[in-house]
Amino acid sequence: MSATKPQPTTRFFTIGLVTSWYSSNIGVLLLNKYLLTNYGFKYPIFLTMCHMTACALLSYIAIAWLRMVPMQTIRSRVQFFKISALSFIFCASVVSGNISLRYLPVSFNQAIGATTPFFTAVFAYLITLKKEAWLVYVTLIPVVTGVIIASGGEPSFHLFGFIMCIGATAARALKTVVQGILLSSEGEKLNSMNLLLYMAPIAVVLLLPATLYMEENVVGITIALARQDFGIVWLLLFNSALAYFVNLTNFLVTKHTSALTLQVLGNAKGAVAVVVSILIFRNPVSVTGMAGYTLTVIGVVLYSEAKKRCNK
Repeated sequence: MSATKPQPTTRFFTIGLVTSWYSSNIGVLLLNKYLLTNYGFKYPIFLTMCHMTACALLSYIAIAWLRMVPMQTIRSRVQFFKISALSFIFCASVVSGNISLRYLPVSFNQAIGATTPFFTAVFAYLITLKKEAWLVYVTLIPVVTGVIIASGGEPSFHLFGFIMCIGATAARALKTVVQGILLSSEGEKLNSMNLLLYMAPIAVVLLLPATLYMEENVVGITIALARQDFGIVWLLLFNSALAYFVNLTNFLVTKHTSALTLQVLGNAKGAVAVVVSILIFRNPVSVTGMAGYTLTVIGVVLYSEAKKRCNK
């Protein structure tokens, strides 16, 4: 009997992993918000490029030097183009999300982000004609209704920020669906660490011209800011490293916990981020807004449960 019990070391390791996953996820979100709004660093595309540069460098160190996972190679030009397409969608999602943080509080940003299952179901149907059981679609009603209620009761509602956040959420869902199609064959499947290793440098190449064109002289402005306050350099470096650790801890938590645990932790993570952000930024929240967000979270939990039952 004792052999089936989880070892204390394993339990502490898992708790440590989950804590790191939560800390890096919530930390990067709050730091992005602080930089883009409170600090006044109004360059979301450049910030995303910093994140992707760190992801490219740290992915290479983790895989090529530390050998955390075996390195998988790109086997064909077609596979490279597929990864490039994913990287483009990934960029669109992260940039839109960062732009939305300039205009929306983190709490509302997370409420909109919780609607990802709705967009995933829509894209899965539109692209692959994959139909879910009617019960799954029914659970999406509170997911969407909750965000409509939260939008109506959000004191800091901003239309452009809302559109950007919806775009980021939709792009995140689209990436999941497209990734399932493009990298479905056994020869082309990449684990998330290797996928990031190849997607991040492509993302930097895509974001560089966008940064230079849309955020003119951003490098010069950042250097001028650093001369006034060198803290901005440390903030950008720490923020970029944290963006990589979000992906690393996500991979490790997925590897060391069950799918059910991951689902429960994922649902709770958004709620924790909302509470922490309200405590730190003290943005005004309404009872209607929180009721809407709660309804969305309940919908997401019911959606996960319905998917699990229907896929048995």
